[in-house]
Amino acid sequence: MANVGSLDRTLRFIVGAVLLASPFLPPFAGFFAAWGAWKFAVAAVGLVMLGTAAFRFCPAYTLLGIRTCPISKT
Repeated sequence: MANVGSLDRTLRFIVGAVLLASPFLPPFAGFFAAWGAWKFAVAAVGLVMLGTAAFRFCPAYTLLGIRTCPISKT
C-alpha cells in the first residue's frame, strides 16, 4: 500500500535527514539556540519525514487522496 514515489521518497529522505540533524550540529546550533524547545519539533518533523520515506507510506497523502507512486500491476 505504498503511496510515496521514488522522487518524493528521495526528497523526503534528504530533507528529513537535514531537519533531524541540523538543530544538533555545531554550525547550526547557534541559529536553533534561540528557538528553545522548538528545535526538538524540527527534529521530530525530520524523523517523521525519514519514517515516511522508509515505509513509502504517508498518512496525509491517504487523507488527501494523493499518490506519487505509480500503481503496480500485479
